Amino acid sequence: MSILSIQSHVAYGHVGNRAAVFPLERLGYEVWPINTVQFSNHTGYGSWTGEVFTAAHMSLVWGGVKQRGVMGDCEAVLSGYMGSADVGQFVLQAVGEVKAARLDAIYCCDPVMGDYGRGFFIGEGVPEFISSHAVASADIITPNQFEAEAISGSVIACVDDAKAACEAIHDLGPSVVLITSFKPSCDDEACISMFLSSKEGFRIVTTPELPIDPPLNGAGDLTAALFLAHYLKARDPVDAFELVADSVFSVFERSYAEKSRELCLIKAQEDIASPRRRFASRRA
Repeated sequence: MSILSIQSHVAYGHVGNRAAVFPLERLGYEVWPINTVQFSNHTGYGSWTGEVFTAAHMSLVWGGVKQRGVMGDCEAVLSGYMGSADVGQFVLQAVGEVKAARLDAIYCCDPVMGDYGRGFFIGEGVPEFISSHAVASADIITPNQFEAEAISGSVIACVDDAKAACEAIHDLGPSVVLITSFKPSCDDEACISMFLSSKEGFRIVTTPELPIDPPLNGAGDLTAALFLAHYLKARDPVDAFELVADSVFSVFERSYAEKSRELCLIKAQEDIASPRRRFASRRA
């Protein structure tokens, strides 16, 4: 079981592929990471070093992988931070090639664009490319609430808004929409939720919101990877949804206990490999 993961990379910390590859491997998958950038650390620190890779560089790396004759082993493509529309075009080309080699392969798009407070933090034209092209090619999409609003062109302030936004996103192509951080305006300030829309209907799962300051980066990258991993095992979105809730919260618990600014993936790896399903989802 192999997954092609096209995301950012950092030497220090856990965002992008550094938040996705180890959890995927811990759950039994071979991962083929292609990095869109290589930075010293995530940009939330305010300073970093490194390089942004071109689509031509990624295509060269991908070409070498294809020469190994292993395309039929790839069950899914996971994409995260793209950086430019050219990189997005490369991602969709790779998705097309994987799906041509294996008809049951799926594409999970984490539409990394921005968040509340920061606004959009990607290059010009990328939000439009994601909304107009990447989403249409995806089987699964995992936006945060800000990104779900941007893609659907709506404001999400309550459960009914989330339902309407998900329906609008389904109309663009994806069969599964997971809003990875959902906080209705009327909700308990001490809690945070995720919202799932699939053929099984609408579901919500809620966990405590730990007082972590500054907020941990990479949680969305981790959530997308774990949801894809669990979904691939049985193609059951609700089962994957509940398993992800426990693992992500467990990572947050460990990170909070360690007073870490980074996701403590290594110390929480048993909770990633064997989630306890502490949080049941409910119909929305």
